[in-house]
Amino acid sequence: MSLELISFDLCPFVQRSVITLMEKNADFKITYIDLAAPPKWFLEISPFRKVPVLKAENQAVFESAAINEYVDEVTPPCLMPQKPITKAINRAWIEFASELLILQYKMSVADNQKSYEESESQLLVNLGKLENKLDNSRYFNGEQISLVDTAFAPLFLRFSILFKKLDSEIFDETPKINKWSNTLLSQKSVIKSVNEDFEVKYLSYICNTSQYMAEKLAN
Repeated sequence: MSLELISFDLCPFVQRSVITLMEKNADFKITYIDLAAPPKWFLEISPFRKVPVLKAENQAVFESAAINEYVDEVTPPCLMPQKPITKAINRAWIEFASELLILQYKMSVADNQKSYEESESQLLVNLGKLENKLDNSRYFNGEQISLVDTAFAPLFLRFSILFKKLDSEIFDETPKINKWSNTLLSQKSVIKSVNEDFEVKYLSYICNTSQYMAEKLAN
């Protein structure tokens, strides 16, 4: 089966799908576009003008969660639990990860100290909720990686870059998240899911978007 992922190289939601495709050893290619000037063909297949979009079976699938479940269903073995209630709970935590990514983005491009601290505070509250859900297993569901793990990995990667640069650690009060993050960031699929210049481009984007964060990261 031919799979084509339409991508923007800094998008965490794209990265989720790349990780999933790599974990499934799927045969796929990535096509990068400029979201600031998207081609007409992309606008015709992406209702919200967002990436990722997956071209498969002569159709287009949008939204990373839908893409990942489709990939999981057509390329065995399955990464989602089979028990309906467990699968539903996993889907809920994938949505939770999306909300954290939005908060993380707001924090990373905050234009003043107040906005930064408000976003950081909300993140810490929600990370506390996640910490309470986890046990000491290697992955979210135990010893096997799942779509919940591929959903959270982009969040952890961006945290690792930001807080290394800020000489801070957001996971001081969440040791189980810290352990989980370290596990995922050492995963081959996560390492290979971004280009080699990702960190440079990511920090450059933040600094070009927010003068406040540019000054904060320069200190």
